[in-house]
Amino acid sequence: MQSIIQKTIQNSIDNITSSLNLIPQLEIAGQILIHALNAGNKILICGNGGSAADSQHMAAEIIGRFEVERRALPAIALNTDTSILTAVGNDYGFNDIFSRQIQGLGNAGDILIGISTSGNSTNVIEAINMAKKKNMLIIGFCGKNGGKMQDLLNQKPHINLCASGENTARIQEVHGIWIHALCELIDTYCS
Repeated sequence: MQSIIQKTIQNSIDNITSSLNLIPQLEIAGQILIHALNAGNKILICGNGGSAADSQHMAAEIIGRFEVERRALPAIALNTDTSILTAVGNDYGFNDIFSRQIQGLGNAGDILIGISTSGNSTNVIEAINMAKKKNMLIIGFCGKNGGKMQDLLNQKPHINLCASGENTARIQEVHGIWIHALCELIDTYCS
């Protein structure tokens, strides 16, 4: 048992360490978020499964606070309203559950954070496409080889952060650290 635990922890450490080379891109993502929030724009976040939980976690840290007292800032996890999810899923299809909300809630200058460990979640891809139509900036969190998100977000002003590795759990652990780093920047630079 201890060898399994040790292997899990070591793999996590290795993936987190390999993400150090993304610090410049994380800084850019932080600047994008800080600029948007200080300009009065909002952050829309989406993902499925564990990435849905990450979306809720990040929205809670932005609206509440991360580590310091500051004003509430606007963020919405698009995977939390079961009435919207089930109505849109039923009437339009599961692939549209996020894009339909972006169509109704998103404005130019707002930010979409799309989270998909594979980079291929169709409803996150559709959210990215709608955010582009709405002239929103997009920050992607993915893993593995970046999937379809890599192609959609490979040009400025958008940014795609890709965690190394193939294991979904290890990718999600890296995403969690990125979320905390970005929330610390927001705490520090959003007044």
